Amino acid sequence: MYANLPALAALFPIAGGLALYFITNYLNVRIREPLALAISGTTLFLVALMFPPILDGQTLEAGYRLFHLPLSITFRVDGIGFFLSLLASFLWFLATLYSPRYLAHSHAHDRYYAFLLMAQGGCVGVMVTGDLLGLFLFFEFMALTTYVLIAHEEDAYSLFAGAKYLYLTVAGGLAIFFGLVVTYYLAGSVSFARPGGLITEPSGLALAAFIGFLIGFGIKAGMFPLHVWLPDAHPAAPAPASALLSGIMIKTGAYGLIRIFHNVYSLRFFEAVNWEICVVILASVTILLGSALAILQDNLKRRLAYSSIAQIGYILLGISLLSERALVGAVYHIFTHALMKGCLFLCAGAIIVQTGKKNISEMGGIGFHMPLTMLCFTLASFSMVGIPPFNGFISKWQLSMAALELNRPIFVALLILSSLLNAVYYFPIIIAAFFNRRSEAESGAHAVHGGHGGHTPPEISAPGPSLAGEAPWEMLVPTAILAVGCFIFALTPVNWPLEMIKTVTHGLF
Repeated sequence: MYANLPALAALFPIAGGLALYFITNYLNVRIREPLALAISGTTLFLVALMFPPILDGQTLEAGYRLFHLPLSITFRVDGIGFFLSLLASFLWFLATLYSPRYLAHSHAHDRYYAFLLMAQGGCVGVMVTGDLLGLFLFFEFMALTTYVLIAHEEDAYSLFAGAKYLYLTVAGGLAIFFGLVVTYYLAGSVSFARPGGLITEPSGLALAAFIGFLIGFGIKAGMFPLHVWLPDAHPAAPAPASALLSGIMIKTGAYGLIRIFHNVYSLRFFEAVNWEICVVILASVTILLGSALAILQDNLKRRLAYSSIAQIGYILLGISLLSERALVGAVYHIFTHALMKGCLFLCAGAIIVQTGKKNISEMGGIGFHMPLTMLCFTLASFSMVGIPPFNGFISKWQLSMAALELNRPIFVALLILSSLLNAVYYFPIIIAAFFNRRSEAESGAHAVHGGHGGHTPPEISAPGPSLAGEAPWEMLVPTAILAVGCFIFALTPVNWPLEMIKTVTHGLF
């Protein structure tokens, strides 16, 4: 029974999305949103059903022959795959709940929900597959369906951002495919289940495969210098899609690198060849670049996008330090970044819907009109900065302790500097929202047309609605759940996500 759950969890939302796209043309349109929510919720339920055997230390595995290829796709769920697929499905469910009111005056609802659900299936598939072939196929499927979400508004800016994303993601897919072919040639297998990794001897081909994997997964993760698609894609996409893009989908790139480091190669291999140094350097530059460029952005979603680049740098740093505690910090940061950045993008969407404002310079005093939304924004921002007891502090603490254990205090200084930069670009938003009524009056004449995802480039202003009060409950509830999740675990007797991450990452060492 349990062995087939991974395949079912990955394929059900894909089938459900396709069915939704076609049957809503013949059924009452009012069932579209409830049906989409039911499909996403069922996917979350299917993933949650895997918890009992995972808790018992089992690995769920089932193989399926793919047409007449020499390789089969294996669905295999261990602790880390389960944890991340559960996180992804939970955030997807909240984004689906949030979407109807956000898209109330938008278009192409059938297409949006269909591709939202299919992207969920692709994302879950990445995390429950047991070999490189399955990971590659689901990764590419998720990437292609995401393009439709980015280009949803079909204006010039969205189509430009979508095209940039599409070209880069195709290039990344080809790089991963190259690594897959080389791995199969060298190892005769692409299964993650082989003890000690697939590639055990250094060679020119092994290095070429590693570079291919690094490029492919690095593009999706938004790692410097492959990040160029990300600052345009986030402002172009509808806010719930942006929340998923930043909170979950770019993490599939980081998850892919975890599998490369621990299942395709091995820590012993990297300790011998030291190839991970290039990832450490790129992660450090990614942290500084993302933080510095975020400060320069006036468009709120664009600032959040650059912040995501910096945050993915933390995760890549934790993966490449090759220690158990560093990986715990990296995976916990995947968890907490999903909550806090998902919350921030949903807050940005609520602001767009209620006020039409996209630029930070026009949001003075907005906290008096949307106090609950801005309270959620404040809580998530505190977590981003790393103020205790928020989740962001816990993940940065784990990464800092790992750096000290490895006698690399320079990375502690890097994390502290990045936190200060986070404060520089988040705190002014909060201060202006709650303490700057004069700015509110000045910005009234300069409101930007928000639409529901934006019909103009984020930097361009156009006439739009005035401040209209707090967001509806359908948008507030998912946002508030994520905001509370940014700190509640630190206040409980046991931080169960942290303890679970410690358990599931231990199995990789």
